[in-house]
Amino acid sequence: MKVFLEKFKGLKGDAGTRFKGAEQLRRQVNALFGLVAGIYGSDKLVLRAGKLNVLQLMRSERLEERVLALQKLVFEDPTLDTVPAVEEIPAILEQIEEEIADTLARRTVEEELEKKINEKLQQRHEEYVKEIKMQVLKENAGPENAQTLKKLAILEKLDQKKLARSAMEILRPSSFDELVGQERAVKSLLARLASPFPQHILLYGPPGVGKTTAARLALETAKGIKGSPFAKDAPFVEVNGTVLRWDPREVTNPLLGSVHDPIYQGARRDLAETGVPEPKLGLVTDAHGGILFIDEIGEMDPLLQNKLLKVLEDKRVYFESSYYDPHDSSVPRYVRKIFEEGAPADFILIGATTRDPADINPAIRSRCAEIYFEPLTPADIEKIVRQAAEKLGVVLEAPVPGVISQYTIEGRKAINILADAYGLACYRGGGQVGEQGITVSDIYEVIQSSRLSPYVLRSASPEREVGKVFGLGVLGFVGSVLEIEAVIFPAGNRGQGSIRFNDTAGSMARDSVFNAASVIRKVTGEDLSHYDVHINVVGGGRIDGPSAGVAVFLAILSALQERGIPQDVAVTGELSIQGRVRGVGGIAEKIYGARQAGMRRVIIPAENKPDVPAGLKGIEVIPVHTVEEMLGYVFSTPDEGVLVS
Repeated sequence: MKVFLEKFKGLKGDAGTRFKGAEQLRRQVNALFGLVAGIYGSDKLVLRAGKLNVLQLMRSERLEERVLALQKLVFEDPTLDTVPAVEEIPAILEQIEEEIADTLARRTVEEELEKKINEKLQQRHEEYVKEIKMQVLKENAGPENAQTLKKLAILEKLDQKKLARSAMEILRPSSFDELVGQERAVKSLLARLASPFPQHILLYGPPGVGKTTAARLALETAKGIKGSPFAKDAPFVEVNGTVLRWDPREVTNPLLGSVHDPIYQGARRDLAETGVPEPKLGLVTDAHGGILFIDEIGEMDPLLQNKLLKVLEDKRVYFESSYYDPHDSSVPRYVRKIFEEGAPADFILIGATTRDPADINPAIRSRCAEIYFEPLTPADIEKIVRQAAEKLGVVLEAPVPGVISQYTIEGRKAINILADAYGLACYRGGGQVGEQGITVSDIYEVIQSSRLSPYVLRSASPEREVGKVFGLGVLGFVGSVLEIEAVIFPAGNRGQGSIRFNDTAGSMARDSVFNAASVIRKVTGEDLSHYDVHINVVGGGRIDGPSAGVAVFLAILSALQERGIPQDVAVTGELSIQGRVRGVGGIAEKIYGARQAGMRRVIIPAENKPDVPAGLKGIEVIPVHTVEEMLGYVFSTPDEGVLVS
C-alpha cells in the first residue's frame, strides 16, 4: 500500500504540472490503470471490467476510450457512455486521481483497523486459552495455587523450628504415681470411669492440684480395663469454660455446633450456590465415644449449660435452619442426615471447677458424680518439688523443698518456682546447672523477683497464750486459720461495761460475741457487763458464718480467767446460748488448713464427725458436744486428747 501511495504522489505531481502532450497523458492513464490493478488485483480487475462491460474500452488504442474505461472502473458507474474529448481528459484524470486517493486512504484505514481487530482477537483468544488451562489445572490440583502453596511452605518451615520443651511439659505427671496428695480423689475418679457404666463427673478443688491431669490419665487407664466402653482411640476433648462463646441466635456455637446459612453466613460455595445450609459439628460430636473435659465449667453461660444438659440426655445434638428444605433434591445426603437424625454426641462429661458447688447448675450436679480434690499440704509440695528435680536431673540444696512449700499450696506454682530457679542456676553456670545445683539463694531470688509472700502467715506453737485462740475458716476449697484475740478490763462503772468487735468481721460474728457472753455467764457466773471487752480478728478478716462462735467464747474466757490456751490447737463450731457446740460446714477444708498451719489438735462439733476425712494423718481431731467438754481438751495436757479416725 505504501508503494501505491508513493507512486500516486508522484503521479499527482505530474498531473499538477498539467502537461498537455498526448504522450504524457497516455503515460498518466497507464499509470492510473496500474494503480487500479494494484488496488483491486489483476483477477478482480478483469471481473470488474467484465461486469461493467469495459474490456473492449481498456484494450482500445484510443486514449479517450481508455479514459472512459478508467472512469467506469474507478467510479463503478455503468451509465457513463460519453467518450470524453481530449481537452477534457486532464480534468477527468484529476477527478479519477482524487477518487483513487480516497480509495487508498480508506483501504489504509481499513487495513489498520483490521490489524488492530486481529490483534485484539488474538489477545482474547490467548486469554481464553489461558483461562481454560488454569481451570483445568485447578480442577486437577484442587484448591491450591501458587500463593497458598507458598504460605503452606512457610508454615512447614516454621514447624521445623522448635525451641526446647517448656518445664511444664517435662514436669507434668505422666502417671498416677506422680500425682501427689490426691489418692482418694484418683480412686474415686477411676471407680466412676473404669466401669461398664461410666458416669458424668464434676471435679471440685483449688487450682494447681491436678484435676485436668487426673482426668486425662483416668481415660487412658479406663481404656486398658476389660469391659470398659472406651475404645483404644477414644478421644479426650479439652476446652475451657471461660473461653466458650456462643450466639443465642445459633450463628456460632463451638461447643454444640451451629448452622451456616447460605445467604448471610457464607456456607461452602457448592452449598451456597444451591441455597443449602451447612451444619458445623461441635466439640460434643468430636468427643463422641470419649470424654469431653470442660475446665472451669462454673464459668460457662447458664443458658449454654442448659443446652448441654439436653445433649447429655439425648446423646445427640440436633440442628435447625429455615433454609433447609427436605424436598430439595440438591441437598447432600450427609446434610440431610444431620438435619433429620442429628449428630451423635455420646460422651462422658468431666467438668472441673474451683467454684463452690452451690455455684454450679443444680441440674448438672444432679446428673454427675462429685469428686473433691484436696488442697496440697506442705509435705505434698515438698514431694512434688523433689519429684520435679529428679525429672530435671538437678541436685537440690536440702532446704529448697521446704522453702518453696512455705510460699504456695499449688503444685503448678511450686513447679514454676523450681523451673525459674533452674533457669537462674543455668544462667549462673553459663548454660549448665553444675554440681552445685539449685540453692536456697536461687529460690529466694525467684521469690523476691516474683513478689511472693508466705502462704501460711500463722504457724502453730506449743506455747500457751492468754486471750488468744485459733479459729478456722474456709475460702473456696482452701481452709485457713483465723487468729482471734481478746482483752478484758474492769469497767469504770460497774454494770456499764462495753463489748467492742471488728466492724469488718460481719454481723454473724458479732452475734457470736453476744452468744459467747451469755454462755460465759452460764458457765462461770461472771456478768460481762462489769467489764470492757475488746475482741479482734487479726488481719481484719470477714467471718460469713457462725462457725467462729466457739473460738470467740474461748478467747473471752481465757482473757477473763487468765488461763493460757495452747497455740497448736484450733477450734471451730457454732455456739448456742445453752452451751452446745453445733455443726458447721467445710470441716474437711478446715482440718487441712489447720494441718497446713502446723496445728496439733482440731476441736470440731460432734455433729461433724462423719465429715472428718478417712485416713487422716498428722493431726488429732476431737469431736465435742458442749463447751464444758471442749474446755477439758483445750486446757488439758497433750496426752489427754482423743484421736478420731
